[in-house]
Amino acid sequence: MSAPRKLATYAAVLAAVFGASMAAGAATDPTGLSNAEPQTAEHGGMSDEMVPGLAAADEDLQLIADRDVQRAGVETMYRFRIAGEDGTVTDFDVEHTKRMHLIVVRRDFAGFQHLHPRMVADGTWETPLQLDDSGTYRVFADFVIDGDKHTLGTDLFVGGDYRPERLPALDHHADAGDGYAVELEGEVAAGEESTIEFVIRHDGDIVTDIPEYLGARGHLVALRDGDLAYLHVHADEERLSFEADFPTPGAYRLFLQFQHGGEVRTAAFTVNAHEETR
Repeated sequence: MSAPRKLATYAAVLAAVFGASMAAGAATDPTGLSNAEPQTAEHGGMSDEMVPGLAAADEDLQLIADRDVQRAGVETMYRFRIAGEDGTVTDFDVEHTKRMHLIVVRRDFAGFQHLHPRMVADGTWETPLQLDDSGTYRVFADFVIDGDKHTLGTDLFVGGDYRPERLPALDHHADAGDGYAVELEGEVAAGEESTIEFVIRHDGDIVTDIPEYLGARGHLVALRDGDLAYLHVHADEERLSFEADFPTPGAYRLFLQFQHGGEVRTAAFTVNAHEETR
């Protein structure tokens, strides 16, 4: 595709997404559509500085994707690379049995996906990706290099009739489908490490035989409402228990993934990180 045509297509997609969000904005209070920039905010003595996922670059690393526009409902090979000061990075540590975790979620928290791309010879990562609904999606590359964890983010636009969804209400209970219900135990506070644990029930009975999924009993992704700051969450190896740092008060969307009955299941929660009391 020629450069002028590509620019025209990109502008048309942006116009479609922005126009639809403006039309629905008053009724749905959507989150913003623009790429979030790193910010530093002081709260309660804690610096919300360079929270992961807010930018495509961090220190000497940069996330470079081959596309920022995709058609709705069409499976497309999504490709990207991690560039360092010496060129494309090819040496990644294994974390949770994988060298790269790719999280894709629409900016109103709909359509969550957790993917594991494969790296080809030149250092490019690739994975099939299908996004059925229009809107603006955030793509997070979550990886470790030389023992240091990094999360870089970029936006992906899917044109069409976009009607953003409201942030789901605060709730410590979630339906994971097929008779699975999950309860979140514990409270979250901003500015300090919070411990949260999950209880899984199937048809009303507590599930205890949870096999490992990617080297742990479960995995948790936490995203901040408004800018989708990506929080690093540390899992207990034996239980569905996690330690998480919520940098600022406010709403967060949590996505818990676990494996049972031969399938990976996702339970989503909205929680409110209350202000730390001293």
